[in-house]
Amino acid sequence: MSLVEPARRILVADDDEDVRETITFNLQMLGYQVTGVGNGEDALRVARQMVPELIILDLMMPELNGFEVLASLRGHPATREVPVVVLSARAADADVWDGWKAGADYYITKPFVLDELIHFIELVG
Repeated sequence: MSLVEPARRILVADDDEDVRETITFNLQMLGYQVTGVGNGEDALRVARQMVPELIILDLMMPELNGFEVLASLRGHPATREVPVVVLSARAADADVWDGWKAGADYYITKPFVLDELIHFIELVG
């Protein structure tokens, strides 16, 4: 029996394959439908195609960084209201503040505790 409704769609955008796979695996074990991408352009394309119910977004990615992705997500009607969790190694106060200003709903710094991420996902569910 799943702890959550299996229809819950999450997009994980992180260029670190190990991080992306760890998050994907653990969320799938909890019953979530998870799609993973490794760069900002793919994140935007997939977000607009599937319109996930939550996006987990790294700030430092190739092609488009997380700030650019956030700005585009917030400017598009289909993804404007999708909650975004920033998951980044950028931990300075200015970086966190920039993430909030760009439209993040939650900011977690790497290395991260998986339970903190799962707790937030459950809160917005």
